[in-house]
Amino acid sequence: MVTRPVVVAPEIDFAGVRAEFDLVDDFPEDALAEARAATDRFASLREDRTDLPLVTLDPPGSMDLDQALHLERTDTGFVLHYAIADVYAVVEPGGALDRETHRRAQTFYLPDGSIPLHPRELSEGTASLLPDEVRPAVLWRIEMDERAEPAAVSVSRARVRSVARLAYAGVQRDAEAGTLHPSIAALPEFGRLREAAARERGAIELRLPEQDVVADGDGWRLEIEPRTEADDWNSQVSLLTGMCAANIMIDAEIGLLRTLPPADPDAVASLRRTARSLGVEWPAEMSVGAFLAGLDANLPTTLVLMSEAPTLLRGASYVAFDGELPELTVHGAIGAPYAHVTAPLRRLSDRYATEVCLAVSSGAAVPGDVRDMLGSLPKIMSSSDSLAGKVGRACIDLSEAVVLSSRVGETFEATVLRGATERRDAEIFVPSETVIGACAGAPAESERITVRLVLSDPQSRTVQFAHEP
Repeated sequence: MVTRPVVVAPEIDFAGVRAEFDLVDDFPEDALAEARAATDRFASLREDRTDLPLVTLDPPGSMDLDQALHLERTDTGFVLHYAIADVYAVVEPGGALDRETHRRAQTFYLPDGSIPLHPRELSEGTASLLPDEVRPAVLWRIEMDERAEPAAVSVSRARVRSVARLAYAGVQRDAEAGTLHPSIAALPEFGRLREAAARERGAIELRLPEQDVVADGDGWRLEIEPRTEADDWNSQVSLLTGMCAANIMIDAEIGLLRTLPPADPDAVASLRRTARSLGVEWPAEMSVGAFLAGLDANLPTTLVLMSEAPTLLRGASYVAFDGELPELTVHGAIGAPYAHVTAPLRRLSDRYATEVCLAVSSGAAVPGDVRDMLGSLPKIMSSSDSLAGKVGRACIDLSEAVVLSSRVGETFEATVLRGATERRDAEIFVPSETVIGACAGAPAESERITVRLVLSDPQSRTVQFAHEP
């Protein structure tokens, strides 16, 4: 469901959100100086792979380009070359920039701009895989069979050059027209095979309405974040690489995994009861992942089920290990072991997990500074992820309150996502305004109702509706 709100907010000042969460764009001078002077510490060890016609695929306007790919269809399957920005090579361990990136841990995204993990001179310049620029990279090579299952994996340092910067919408149009760039002509087939494999693994994909705040001329608007098949195909490239990385580290008994416990049986049972109450068929033999994947995104019952489905996926964490495997090595939503290695310009953990994979693949010892840091990364990343979630929610809440501030007293059509309990009001989705908010009263889940806006306060970032029977 993609909708455009009627009202555009002329001014939304996100400075208060930045101040509240102590998000500062500027870097200390010594860290900035290191970024400007950064050179490739492993230049002499790199293989020249500038012959590979790699392409990047990102949202329009992105400059911090972590990944570039080339996907080839062969007689026996596929060969993926996936180049990842080599951040470890340009950030001196223990230096001022290294210390500052450990403090930040990730890039924070706000509607009016990002708070980057690395100075823009590096993340959007000398380390970014921008088109027509030779860059140091970590190059994954993954050979796959006819089902797009990995058969052989290698990872090494290389010099690479992207030949094109592509965006999701354009790739989707090209796919539909049969005119995809040759470097990703096999992406739709690959993506669909990997999606089928995910369903076989019992992976759980949540398709919740993702709210986004976007610039609209001189103002801002709320919308449901558009997502194309091309987004999903590209995400399968990253997921496959992360799964391969996890297996490399598990085999070597050292590394950093992203884990999630399997879906709690009580949560699955509760979701089944909700589906039954909504009249949505869920065969007993069908897995929860297959059930969710088959839902019609345009039905209000799907919104209700998807809003409850996050209860299946609780307990995500980072797990570091060295010499003894952790009790949990699987990511429940993916249905396999998984690690973050594909976004080192935007996420600190990827830099270290990648170095482990490089060392193991070459038969070398894991660098001492990497080994020493592994144990502290789970706490750093978990804290940073929590902060990112709070920042994102604050931006959405503020935007909703500003967009609706002049419309208190008006009525809207809405779908009930969750019914009211003793502790909280019902939760509703107002598609015309792309708003998810609290609603007083006792409307039934999945019901389409009329609501009245009774409060919209930008200062407290609060929006409140009431059911109009």
